[in-house]
Amino acid sequence: MVEISRRLEQAAVGSLFRYSPTRNVQSPNSSRHLSPRSLPDPLFPWLTSIYRALDEFRRRPEKFGDSLRVLLENCISNFSDDEQYRDDARFLKICILYGDVTEDFKRIFEMMEAKGICQGQSMLFEAYAAFLIAKGDLLEANKVYRLGISRNAEPLERLKRMYAMFLKHVEDIIQNAAPESQVNKIVHERQDQFCVDPWSTSVIDSFLKKKETCIKKYAGYHVSNKSYSGKASLSSLQNSSRNKTLELGGKKYQIKGCSGVGRFAQVYKAFVDNNPDDVVALKIQRPAFPWEFYMYRLLDERIRSEERSSFGFAHRAHIYADSSILVTDYLPHGTLQDAINSHLVTNKVMEEVLCIHYSIEMLRMLETLHSVGIIHGDFKPDNLLVRYSREELSADGFSSRTGNWADQGLCLVDWGRGIDLGLFPAGTNFIGDCHTSGFRCVQMQENHPWTYQVDTYGLCVIVHMMLHGSYMTLEKKAKPDGSARYQPKKPFKRYWKVELWSNLFSTLLNNRSNESDVMLLQSLRKSFEDHICNNQQMINQLKHLLARQKSSLGLT
Repeated sequence: MVEISRRLEQAAVGSLFRYSPTRNVQSPNSSRHLSPRSLPDPLFPWLTSIYRALDEFRRRPEKFGDSLRVLLENCISNFSDDEQYRDDARFLKICILYGDVTEDFKRIFEMMEAKGICQGQSMLFEAYAAFLIAKGDLLEANKVYRLGISRNAEPLERLKRMYAMFLKHVEDIIQNAAPESQVNKIVHERQDQFCVDPWSTSVIDSFLKKKETCIKKYAGYHVSNKSYSGKASLSSLQNSSRNKTLELGGKKYQIKGCSGVGRFAQVYKAFVDNNPDDVVALKIQRPAFPWEFYMYRLLDERIRSEERSSFGFAHRAHIYADSSILVTDYLPHGTLQDAINSHLVTNKVMEEVLCIHYSIEMLRMLETLHSVGIIHGDFKPDNLLVRYSREELSADGFSSRTGNWADQGLCLVDWGRGIDLGLFPAGTNFIGDCHTSGFRCVQMQENHPWTYQVDTYGLCVIVHMMLHGSYMTLEKKAKPDGSARYQPKKPFKRYWKVELWSNLFSTLLNNRSNESDVMLLQSLRKSFEDHICNNQQMINQLKHLLARQKSSLGLT
């Protein structure tokens, strides 16, 4: 943070004269016998005097401190109500200098805010935040940065960069501060006002370093400081992968096709040691990314055995200098996106009872995850694999998820954006954008902190896709108290169970609290379960539709 303070000091006091007015301004010497108000630029003589006083102050601060303070005070008093200087960068620097000299930046900031002085200039917010950081008040500095960004103060990108530097500083404190340090006490006492990007490289790297000893002890974790050097190069797989073989940890993986391609990773279906009954998925990522394996082992530790099949399994991770290969279960039944598309190709949408079934599954998933301090962070239909029961579903067992119903449902995969809340101090809020079109929660869209909303918003989008066959667009309605309420633009069909869907969207889209949402999710899940369990005909219809869906995907 020394760099922040140094930049602001230079900006505030080192450039008072880096300005050339468009009008013809007389020199300070020729104008000294004239009234300042008679000059085209009345502020200019003050700048000359301030510059000289500042030079004297630098040489002998104990002697000239008071005179500099009085000069700055008189200047601000003379020009603070002058419209001509409402957005003048030079006057802003004078105010910043005064706040620094008097060490009462709060008062000068409040005055400038009340009078609308330079409220659109990022330097005001940068300087005040730097002053607060120097005083150790990180909480107020965080507020000031966010205030400037919310007002789109220019240059906005510079302000955002300075804020990012600040957040990195806060992250370092959270990770490295001693328990007895004063700043760490502030962080823990009022952490709810702090915002951290949980997906930033620095945050993830610091956690991996902190957990390195623990991760190395995980079963299936293999690390090498060398690049992967198998016969089939990893880069060649992108062009032609079928029947190529990767040798990893004494096992041979015969690749049978590509299951998915992302920006940084590719997923392949593979036989283990040429055994068609032993099928896995290989996720190859460059650069190496051990975080996802950590998240899978975290699921092993925290999720109850009866719920574990809903969240995918990782068998091994091979970490190399240039890449990583994650070996996970392979589920052959496609994704929830595939199931949605199978209806759309016939110009239809998913039947409501199927939508209810999958909504119950997703609500239960998030309820389970959030109750143990885990956020998925990338909750979308492509990452939800469909699980089908091997045997025909029975009439009983739906509500309790017993019998064959225990194998019927969804499986959440792709944990690269997973968040372990246990690694952050209690009450930490998050910033950071998922950059996934259509899945940016309201808080991301409005530049507000978020926690669990990143998952619940994704759930709402998926439900909307199932019901309407399209991505969700929101309608923002103002309330009498000045707040706003969000709802999907597309209306519900009259013959749907409108109160159920309306309650789901209204509750999740308008949940502003960053506290635990487990009770809320549980309540929503039970409302859907009660509706379907009170009607045996609906359960029979659900059984038929699931069997038909499985058949339509060629999975019989």
